[in-house]
Amino acid sequence: MSDIYRAALWMTGSIISFTSMAVAGRAVSVELDTFEIMLFRSVTGIVVVLIIATITGTLRQINSNQFSLHFKRNLSHFIGQNLWFFALPLISLTQLFALEFTSPIWVIFLAPFLLGERLSYINVLAATLGFLGVMIVTRPFQAEISIGTIAAACAAVTFAFTAIFTRKLTRTQSITCIMFWLTVMQATFGVIGAGYDGDITLPSVTALPLVILIGFAGLLAHFCLTKALSLAPANIVMPIDFIRLPVIAIVAAQIYDEQLDPWVFVGAVIIFGANYINIWFGHQPRRQTNILK
Repeated sequence: MSDIYRAALWMTGSIISFTSMAVAGRAVSVELDTFEIMLFRSVTGIVVVLIIATITGTLRQINSNQFSLHFKRNLSHFIGQNLWFFALPLISLTQLFALEFTSPIWVIFLAPFLLGERLSYINVLAATLGFLGVMIVTRPFQAEISIGTIAAACAAVTFAFTAIFTRKLTRTQSITCIMFWLTVMQATFGVIGAGYDGDITLPSVTALPLVILIGFAGLLAHFCLTKALSLAPANIVMPIDFIRLPVIAIVAAQIYDEQLDPWVFVGAVIIFGANYINIWFGHQPRRQTNILK
């Protein structure tokens, strides 16, 4: 199996994990603020990373050689994730994910400049089709612009930079090292954000299992994403994430009775087609015509 197809399989794990995190995150948002969710999620992640690294013998791979890049990556993610959790209870899940999915568009067009990766006509076509699919699902011109939609849109930009910095890190850093600094820095940022007023709310007995689930799902999502980005270029990997939109639309309809209409499936078909084109031609680079080298 080629690296492109293996990357697509890892992204499937990321999609399932992010979806689980969204459902659990919405449930605990009535009790905890975004900083507290990030704090407890990251503490769970630290424990899991250290246990797995010890068992697998990869603990020695943790180093501070790219500390500044780790810092930029995790600061971008922390800002984006807080904006995402902030928007989570304010707008529908479908709308939230659709706005978030402008992020792969940013990645595709920023990657040639920040990563030196090639931008081809196929990449542009896949991004355009994927974005068209998102617009068909959400039809944003019918939606009211609110603080929730603005937060979700801003989160998408920071997630794009997170993906780009992650791709940079995979060139020199192990996944264990990336995951370690992810959890430690996110926990540090979380303590600062949640504790600046001297009041950190602990999760209740009811919320605790969901907080742990958020921690596991978030960590697994980033592990899968990082693994995918280590196997294939960012402008091929990130558009695969568009598939998460029809998935969350169906989940939201089943759990929260959010409206699910035929346009969701029309958009989903276009999104799938965009990803198929991107992966197929990414697997056969000779067929690509580069716009930027």
